[in-house]
Amino acid sequence: MKLSRYILLATGIIFVAIQFIRSERNKNEQLSPTDITKTLTVPDSVLVILKNACYDCHSNNTDYPWYSNIEPIGWLLARHITHGKDELNYSEFGTYATRKQLSKLGEIEDVINDDIMPLPSYRLMHKKARLEKNEKALLINWLHYSKESLPATN
Repeated sequence: MKLSRYILLATGIIFVAIQFIRSERNKNEQLSPTDITKTLTVPDSVLVILKNACYDCHSNNTDYPWYSNIEPIGWLLARHITHGKDELNYSEFGTYATRKQLSKLGEIEDVINDDIMPLPSYRLMHKKARLEKNEKALLINWLHYSKESLPATN
């Protein structure tokens, strides 16, 4: 019985101690001059969807939920955001070569059609990120338009 009490106490101490080891925040309030909205024409209706379903993990400005303040959840979110930004960063979209921009727009279409993105774990906690059929269609149409207009804009 004493051993289980020591294990519980040690676990509690470790949990409290790790709360002081904070993950770096992905917070930049300013809109980057290389943001996708500065590179492509993004209608307000599309921008709302992107901000609700994509920007938290794929931009330089994450809107953190309350539970991100609890470690190790904050670490997991930071890792997830870093990986998401490595794959596609809407804030840096204008720095991509035209070929890469076209490729990324095609990849966005694929992951939307295949229901891969937003991730199921993200949709579970973020109701606004659950894309309805009409929202998916709106995004797909915008992606097609953007791919067609992109070579002329760059």
